[in-house]
Amino acid sequence: MAQQQKTPKTAITPTRAENYAEWYQQIVRHSDMAELSGVRGCMIIKPNGYGIWELMQRDLDRRFKDTGHENCYFPLFIPLSYFQKEADHVEGFAKEMAVVTHHRLTAKDGVLVPDGELEEPLIVRPTSETVIGAAMAKWIKSYRDLPCLVNQWANVVRWEMRPRLLLRTAEFLWQEGHTAHETYEDAMAETKRMHEVYRQFAEEVLALPVIMGEKTPNERFPGAVNTFCIEAMMQDGRALQAGTSHYLGQNFSKSIGIQFQDRNGNLEYVHTTSWGVSTRLLGALVMAHGDDNGLRVPPRIAPWQIVILPVLRSDSDKETVLKYCESLKSELAAQCYAGQGVRVKIDMRDISGADKKWDWIKKGAPFVLEIGPRDVEGNKVCVTRRDHLDKGKSFIPRADFVVTVAAELESIQKNMFEQALAFQKSRTVSNIKTYEEFKRYFSADNGYPEGPGFVRAKWSGDPKSLELLEELGVTIRCIPFDQDGKEGKCVLTGAPAMQEVIFARAY
Repeated sequence: MAQQQKTPKTAITPTRAENYAEWYQQIVRHSDMAELSGVRGCMIIKPNGYGIWELMQRDLDRRFKDTGHENCYFPLFIPLSYFQKEADHVEGFAKEMAVVTHHRLTAKDGVLVPDGELEEPLIVRPTSETVIGAAMAKWIKSYRDLPCLVNQWANVVRWEMRPRLLLRTAEFLWQEGHTAHETYEDAMAETKRMHEVYRQFAEEVLALPVIMGEKTPNERFPGAVNTFCIEAMMQDGRALQAGTSHYLGQNFSKSIGIQFQDRNGNLEYVHTTSWGVSTRLLGALVMAHGDDNGLRVPPRIAPWQIVILPVLRSDSDKETVLKYCESLKSELAAQCYAGQGVRVKIDMRDISGADKKWDWIKKGAPFVLEIGPRDVEGNKVCVTRRDHLDKGKSFIPRADFVVTVAAELESIQKNMFEQALAFQKSRTVSNIKTYEEFKRYFSADNGYPEGPGFVRAKWSGDPKSLELLEELGVTIRCIPFDQDGKEGKCVLTGAPAMQEVIFARAY
């Protein structure tokens, strides 16, 4: 009688293959990234998640300052009248806005109720184009005041009816850059420069391969002339918009009144841009790099790149093992990786060694080192590499590990990017030519064992054809920059078409 094959045991249940949505929630919980708060749709970002966000923030902030931008801070509350000046912008955010209408609470019959109605309602910041534009209208008088390049790190509120931790919450953290320019050429160059900054950050730091392109008119940022984006593929084949950069033209400057005296003495309106990324990138990390044993964090943004676990069999081991761990930590921290010292932590919690190790596996630490009396005696380190978990432990001479640790961290970074890129390519199809084939691809039983992903195909640009996508829950993610330049037929209508687009379901 044939033996029944056992299913491999995993730290996270269900697995990705069994229930992707629940797998995601379990990863977020077990990796200690975030949890729900007492306010529906809002989250608490826990130390491990916030540590990753801080490193993202630090890297991006350096890139912004290297490209000439300065940080500012603008009010959380924006007068309703500011939004009323920009009709297209308001329409895009109206259903998501949180509105403050009163300024105090009063006790009535033992119950606190809102009181003191405001003369003008205040909008809790959903984005800051209007309030920053009002400030720029005061700051900018002449072409000599241009360009004006500012960024702010802030929280925003967009009332989300179907929240999901890290991906869609009523309140989230982000940065928003806002710039004003003398000419179209300057503003468009800025828009494209920041688009490229986001690509470099996503691929070099997050190990997240992205497709660069432009949004179709129906997917543009409200009030924008052009929206450029980077689109990433998650492990269920869905797209996630990982960053956007917008050329706003003179739409906002005309509605708000941002004028300057040009080089000929004439009054002109500035050309503006805006661009931003948010904490949904934390969700992207989970869905792009997580496995059935937990989170995997690229070394460049890992709060702790190496975690050392002292293995203490008895009290007599303690002094020797801990002294070894401390000196090892100092040697590793002195090594330079990505322009910084290596981030090393010794975990001294009074819990079992196995529990500690799996806690760090689930949190995604690139390296976990277990150090016991035998390792001290042999002057070795017992190494578990998170991206090679299937290979088990390695016992490496201490000196060898120390001198190669920076190269090994970069090897993990590169390996994670290459794995994600290979996955993206494997789940992108470009041989679908008809709408019937298209519908089948996005059906439950599409003939592809791994399920749907990205379809790269021709599209005529006819906005009416987008109605065919609604029943499938599919959208056009972007018009990629790397077009083939050949005429073909629109996959939705069969009409002649030149441009290729990326179709996908998305978060």
